[in-house]
Amino acid sequence: MTDALNALCESIRADFAARSAARDAALARSRELTRRCAEAIRAVHRREWDAADSLLDAARAAAADLRALVAPYPDLLSAGYMQDALKELVEAFAMRAIIQHMPLPTPAQLDVSGSAYLNGLAEAATELRRFILDILRRADADDAARAESERLLNWMDAIYDQLVTFDFPDAITGDLRRRTDSVRGILERTRGDLTQTVQQARLTAALARAELRLGSA
Repeated sequence: MTDALNALCESIRADFAARSAARDAALARSRELTRRCAEAIRAVHRREWDAADSLLDAARAAAADLRALVAPYPDLLSAGYMQDALKELVEAFAMRAIIQHMPLPTPAQLDVSGSAYLNGLAEAATELRRFILDILRRADADDAARAESERLLNWMDAIYDQLVTFDFPDAITGDLRRRTDSVRGILERTRGDLTQTVQQARLTAALARAELRLGSA
């Protein structure tokens, strides 16, 4: 009887050891995926499109490797660190798509859960603020640049309008409500910054016209 118990416990111990090893490896791979996604986002901000595409391809491959690693243990796939890493994948691909006038990738195309997808979209929306401010800070920012900023702001608006409709428990959405609240605050600040920039541009143009008229007189 005790031999049977010993064998049973050894079997469980072996499963736990394999699961623990897979978890440790998945943690390391998830950090690598997050790093690749961050590098891709930086390349997008720098408008280094070829580098961004190469990094995104590497991130997609890293995500596939990560999923394959935990495939024998489906519960590990739903772990917080796994979903956070896949969220970063969505953020990077969504950023590239929105800024480059490309269709948004779907959850199926990125092979991510609905919660990871929505949280990734939320973070992409907040990251768009940085891109908009970079446009507005340029000394040569013109009407076309401001129009591009308004287009990106409209994307932020559209994402927020969708996120706010997902009224489900955090256990299902992966803490989406908190990120949606963050998007709302960043959206309003960005709207204020863009409005102020447009008003300043109009005032500057009006003053230039007035000076021109006075000089002619």
